[in-house]
Amino acid sequence: MKTNKFIIGLCCSLIFLAGCQKDLFNDISFLDSVSSSAKLSALYDITQDNTGMVTITPNGEGATYYEVYYGDNTKTPVKVLPGKNTVHQYAEGVHKVKVVGYNSLGVKTEVTQDLTVSFKAPEDLKMTLTQNGLALTVDATALYETYYKVFFGDSNNVTPIPFKTFIEGQPITYTYAKAGTYDVKVVALSGGAASSQVVKTIKVGKQIDLPIGFDDVNYDYTFGDFDGAASSIAADPKDAANKVMKVVKTAGAQVWAGTTMSTNLGLAKAIPLKSGATTMQARVYSPAAGITVKLKVEDHNNANIAVETDVVTTVANAWEVLEFNFANQSAGTPAVNFANNYDKASIFFDFGNGGSGKVFYMDDLKMKPAAAVLSQINLPVTFDATTVNYAVTDFGNNATIDAVDPTSSSNKVKKTTKPNGAETWAGTTIGTPTGFASKIPITSSATTMSVRVYSPAVGLKIRLKIEDKDDNTKSVETDALTTKANEWETLVFDFSNQATGTAALNTAYTLNKASIFFDFGNAGSGKVFYWDDVQFGVPVNANAIALPLTFESSTINYAFTNFDGGAVTIVNNPASGSINTTAKVAKMVKGAGQSWGGSYITLDSRIDFSTNKTFKVKVYSPRVGAKLLLKVENLTDDTIAFDKEVATTKANEWEEITFDYSAISTTNSYQKIVLIFDLGTVGDGSANFTFYFDDIKLN
Repeated sequence: MKTNKFIIGLCCSLIFLAGCQKDLFNDISFLDSVSSSAKLSALYDITQDNTGMVTITPNGEGATYYEVYYGDNTKTPVKVLPGKNTVHQYAEGVHKVKVVGYNSLGVKTEVTQDLTVSFKAPEDLKMTLTQNGLALTVDATALYETYYKVFFGDSNNVTPIPFKTFIEGQPITYTYAKAGTYDVKVVALSGGAASSQVVKTIKVGKQIDLPIGFDDVNYDYTFGDFDGAASSIAADPKDAANKVMKVVKTAGAQVWAGTTMSTNLGLAKAIPLKSGATTMQARVYSPAAGITVKLKVEDHNNANIAVETDVVTTVANAWEVLEFNFANQSAGTPAVNFANNYDKASIFFDFGNGGSGKVFYMDDLKMKPAAAVLSQINLPVTFDATTVNYAVTDFGNNATIDAVDPTSSSNKVKKTTKPNGAETWAGTTIGTPTGFASKIPITSSATTMSVRVYSPAVGLKIRLKIEDKDDNTKSVETDALTTKANEWETLVFDFSNQATGTAALNTAYTLNKASIFFDFGNAGSGKVFYWDDVQFGVPVNANAIALPLTFESSTINYAFTNFDGGAVTIVNNPASGSINTTAKVAKMVKGAGQSWGGSYITLDSRIDFSTNKTFKVKVYSPRVGAKLLLKVENLTDDTIAFDKEVATTKANEWEEITFDYSAISTTNSYQKIVLIFDLGTVGDGSANFTFYFDDIKLN
């Protein structure tokens, strides 16, 4: 009985325990804690190197794994186990990062959390500038930078020019349009909004050197003023197209106030002072005569090595060339030492007097050129010969310079400006101070001279005056009016009709000097005149010796100059017909003499090769294969020449032969035509050495 009770009790206990175990494993309420978003979060670790790398570590109670949505353009989440993290690269900005936590039954909860990524500004930014003339090379280094932009500070600054690559050590080079001072700015960017910048001011341009002319935009004309001088680059007061240096000696300036033209670096090359070459020149425009101008040169590395000298101005409100001879140094200053290096120059206007606002201009600082041995000027005056002294002297505030023909760049002329304020009688004297080499051959029956003039207007009075260079009371002058505007014309001056109120022509005078007055009687207003070919007698006209040479005129003197066996005469055509029916031709007989015997003729004006460069000549030869050399020469220098030789192909009949002058230099002036038959063979004067030629023309 007891045994049965024990067994029954044991079974009841097992049944009770079984019921309790079932209740224990069906209770999952402990997982409810995973659903609490308050306990789900993410920790961020952002690198400080501007890479945008962020380490995200999700956290939450009861989560078996997480999904992390980065909150940028990345659409797919990443799975992260508890205690682990994920690394992602972000752009700068605020990103919505979402973390989803899952428990063991797959129940999830989520939280969205802001992630702010900001880049620090680049640090330790350094700019390196390397200058070479107008070219500037820019490089930069910095910490935390992504790329650079560089602004060069000129008119092209609208769009910045970035570095071509991010790699440091691969700089960018930029060429400025002109010299000047520019603010160069480099901006370093971090990949986001943060940036750093550095600015440097730099002067670009070639280092100045003699001669200094102020017109070349490639040079750095930044000068150093001291003690009250104020310099700038300005327009020439007589020629607005010309740039010069303007210096104001301001009120209160020191007596030694000046301007250094080669500050810091000095000139590109040392000033070549040496024995026999101790003089520098400068064109100076001063407000008064009698003002002392000092020029000082020194070693830019050692101010104790210096020499200075003074010159006094002689004219007011007009340009003049001052010569500074350092062999005549200023009193109390060291003498020039040719062993020293002089590569820096300073100029002092009105030296010794305090500033009072006077204004000075300077141009063309240079070494005085070695004196050329030039021949004395003589009529006709063409301004083309390099061996003739074509110096002129302006007066009454006229301004004359050497120039080129406005219609032909190969022709040299004079250009005279009658500027504002010039006197009514302003003029220019030709051939000063010596006058012409020969007396002007004025006689009672030959009283004219002529000048080619390019005038800005019709009806302007031009006066020509001739005189005795040693006695200006012996003179005669006359007028002519322009009839054309902005084109060349030849004005004739007849001294038998002297200007009203002036002395009559006296042919007994030694008249050997000439002066020309443009727009005579009117004050200067800026009119510009070109002039050329001052000559005695009848001007170039229908009676001039000029191309084509046809030998038909009865009034032209076809004056050939024969040499070394050649002899030319004008004769009747020996075989009129075929290609030559003209009445008159030239005949050359080559007699005993030299193998180069021939003849030349001088034209009244230069040959114009600017368009036509092919000569044609009709020739009547006694034999086939006879050669004709056709040569052109400069009027005064026979070393300036060009020639071609062509052989005849017919005997005892007219033929036209062609000379190709396409290779001739059009920058030279040619006014003589030389003809030599059978160069290299001495003639004997027989029929076999008798030639005819005609119709020399330029096609």
